[in-house]
Amino acid sequence: MTLKEYKPGTTFPGVIGRTVAESEPAWPQPTRAKEGSPNVIFFILDDVGYGQMSAFGGLVNTPNIDRLVENGLRYTNMHTTALCSPTRSCVLTGRNHHSNGVASIMETATGFPGYDSRMPFQNGMLSEMLLEHGYNTFCTGKWHLAPAEESTPAGPFHRWPLGRGFERYYGFLGGETNQWFPDLTYDNHSVPQPKSVEEGYHLDEDLVDNAIKFILDAHVIAPDKPFFLYHAPGCAHAPHQVASEWIEKYKGKFDMGWDEYREVVFARQKELGIFPADAELSPRDPDVPEWNTLSDEQKKLYAHFMEVFAGFLEHCDHQFGRILDTLKMIGELDNTLIMVMPDNGASSEGGVNGAFNEMSSFNYYWETLEDILPRMDEIGGPASYNHYPWGWSWAGNTPFRRWKKEVYRGGCTDNLIVSWPKGIKARDENRHQYAHAIDMVPTVLDVLGIEPPESIRGVAQSPLEGVSFADSFDDDSEPTQHHTQYFEMFACRAIDHDGWRAVCGWPGPSYAEGAEKDRNFGDEITAEILDDLDANSWELYHIADDPAEVHNLADKNPDKLREMIARWYVEAGKYQVLPLDGTLMQRFATERPQVAKPRNSYTFYPDLSVVHPQVAPLVFNRPHSITAEVEIPIGGAEGILLAQGGVSGGYVFYIKDDKLIYIHNYLGLEEFKVTSSVNVPVGQSTLRYEFEPTGLPDIRNGRGAPGRGQLYINGELVGNTQFPTSTPILFGIEGLSCGYDFGEAVTHDYHAPFTFSGTIKHVTVDMSGDLIVDDESTMRRLVAQQ
Repeated sequence: MTLKEYKPGTTFPGVIGRTVAESEPAWPQPTRAKEGSPNVIFFILDDVGYGQMSAFGGLVNTPNIDRLVENGLRYTNMHTTALCSPTRSCVLTGRNHHSNGVASIMETATGFPGYDSRMPFQNGMLSEMLLEHGYNTFCTGKWHLAPAEESTPAGPFHRWPLGRGFERYYGFLGGETNQWFPDLTYDNHSVPQPKSVEEGYHLDEDLVDNAIKFILDAHVIAPDKPFFLYHAPGCAHAPHQVASEWIEKYKGKFDMGWDEYREVVFARQKELGIFPADAELSPRDPDVPEWNTLSDEQKKLYAHFMEVFAGFLEHCDHQFGRILDTLKMIGELDNTLIMVMPDNGASSEGGVNGAFNEMSSFNYYWETLEDILPRMDEIGGPASYNHYPWGWSWAGNTPFRRWKKEVYRGGCTDNLIVSWPKGIKARDENRHQYAHAIDMVPTVLDVLGIEPPESIRGVAQSPLEGVSFADSFDDDSEPTQHHTQYFEMFACRAIDHDGWRAVCGWPGPSYAEGAEKDRNFGDEITAEILDDLDANSWELYHIADDPAEVHNLADKNPDKLREMIARWYVEAGKYQVLPLDGTLMQRFATERPQVAKPRNSYTFYPDLSVVHPQVAPLVFNRPHSITAEVEIPIGGAEGILLAQGGVSGGYVFYIKDDKLIYIHNYLGLEEFKVTSSVNVPVGQSTLRYEFEPTGLPDIRNGRGAPGRGQLYINGELVGNTQFPTSTPILFGIEGLSCGYDFGEAVTHDYHAPFTFSGTIKHVTVDMSGDLIVDDESTMRRLVAQQ
């Protein structure tokens, strides 16, 4: 007997009699995808430049992405927003980043519609759309699309992956994480990493393990049911971390330096047909030193930074290859539409020298050669939080100008690889049609024959702002459908229109040129400055003939320039781009609505989930105390009372060898320690650390407030030390944990997690400034005993 089915919400088509024998059943129809519908995979890389992957002429081997090109297409004129969260919002919704309220990363939200980081539910995600058409929906890796204030166990969870149409999630919610010690979330809860670094753990492998598990779990039950996988590894965002055998593969490969790298890669790009033979390479960037002017030590260190990056990226490609192999094994590879794209150009956050600890620069400290060189062999390993020098960022975006965070083409023109053997006849071909991240959703819906939904879960939907480029899959002569696209990132602006491009850099075309006018990245744009920029700083390029923005035609074609500037303002009005905001640190410091009311006292309990650093107590540059109520068993106890941060900076309050200890890790450069002069007694005790500033911070020079670090046991002063400085702004991405040290250890004095072996009732962090009065005589005694 064939089951009778009906669409839910329509009239029941069966028969209802007095008895079952007199009746005929019918069933609400399950949601099923159209027969033969392809699987869909978005593979979103992080901070990978246009000229880095071998698939686009780069010198980093990406054999699995290469095989996708061999069975698909290379889109050479693809664009992003120049930053991660904004691009990812475009990729998943088909709307522009300001329309999504994601002008920048989620941590820099401000109180304007285009900037508030609260993605509106009328801008539905592809996951939500496909779920309603019978697809499984999986997300693995980086999310970074929920406000930081909501990325905690207190929720709300409606902007987490499971709240936006994904049925299963495994990854990290923030913008970056440590590859060796990640902050992992499974569905809606925090989980520990499944094995240790010593056992061979690496995040990229773990993410792929779970992606494969999600696919196979569903496939064995419903082999005909298609899936959508959004796979977003941390690679190649800093920290660039990978096992040494992957780094060794590139030993000596970048000794030629970034200048020659650009020449080699540009030649390879021409050979691949990405650019015509007469295309020109963009000129030297004023912020990047010539390679031949560097010392031998600089060349050695900087080349090694790039070796680590290359090993990291190839390792990620290798892991993605495992997904491709799994699809081949189950017979699904040919009918899977795969799109591979980075979220922006190569990143410059390593500064001119590179960084052993990337977090240093966010605290206004730029590491020197002398800081990094002695630890060169540790770069890429668990003790580092590294990023390469921006000379490699510039070279990585060959042939374009500039880098991530700016909307010259180096920041926002990206690789796109499309593979779908069953649906695309063309193989190993280039497509030069203009496209943008907002076009990916319309293209998938076009291919699947699905109309954009009018509503999702009762919420009326806004129109898609992108257009499909599916017509170009098998026709390289198909005209471009995307004619106009605006760009804005940290007040750096541009607009593309039918082969023309106008761009206005901020603080200037380069940092050096901006500094000549006393303008720096992160500065506020006043009305007077904006008037000057609009009158004097826009550049004009005919990208159709000059793809690398070499020849500025602003003076030769002022009418066209005025037209393009006016067009930018029209688009800005349409998509919520105003008001322009060039600031950075001010945005980080913006007061935002919180789930909890503001307070100066926080109480934590042992062994709970790690607390996101965005909502952890802000102890920087102010008086504060940490008080732990504990019980020490006979024989003593040891372990963590409270910890935040890791190798890149943080603090930890703990007991070891019966002594009470506090360590402040200053940017991974120095450790400031205070130890009790007496043992922690058996039984119930109140253990307390206090910090009292003794001077003002010098934040612009990377120095937080100096101060006295003091320890008390049951109200008695038992330790006192003067800290010459402290961390001024942030400890890094690792959160706060009570009773254990989450992730990597804050200090080498113990091995994480160093779980407390006694009993912790609770630990309170107080920032009210209510300090215990110093006992001068006790202090003098302690100083004498140190």
